Amino acid sequence: MNLATVRTLAERREAALERLGSNTTLWLATASDSRGPHLVPLFYRWDGFRLTTATFEGSRTLKNVRIQPKVRAAIGTAADVLMIDATATIANVADIADIGEIARRYAQASGNDPQLAPGFVYVQLAPVRIQLWTDAADIERRTVMRAGVWLDDPS
Repeated sequence: MNLATVRTLAERREAALERLGSNTTLWLATASDSRGPHLVPLFYRWDGFRLTTATFEGSRTLKNVRIQPKVRAAIGTAADVLMIDATATIANVADIADIGEIARRYAQASGNDPQLAPGFVYVQLAPVRIQLWTDAADIERRTVMRAGVWLDDPS
């Protein structure tokens, strides 16, 4: 391992925050006992604390979240990935403070306005663990959030 390429915790946390704020798509994995794993690409918005996405009421994703709220999301590529273990909740539109901005950004990224399409349901992902890596130098210290708290020490 080339120690010159090892990023500090602060650098990795900053990279994670930048990625969360600048990207608009993620892969969301959900599961249920009867149907097994399910993986879909979704658009999202990061508000600094959680990711908000939308899907249709009858979707397998939403059915799985209702049964098992533990989910995993991935942002990026195999060579530069951000992995997020999260707890998903189905959000009441009235409880989302910046719903207009979320809908606008979702529509801008996807071409679908969740406020105008019947049957769209918002899902919020509260990160529990976040990991990121770009190469082997990052693997050992890839975790930047644990138990929903950004780490001060990567060990």
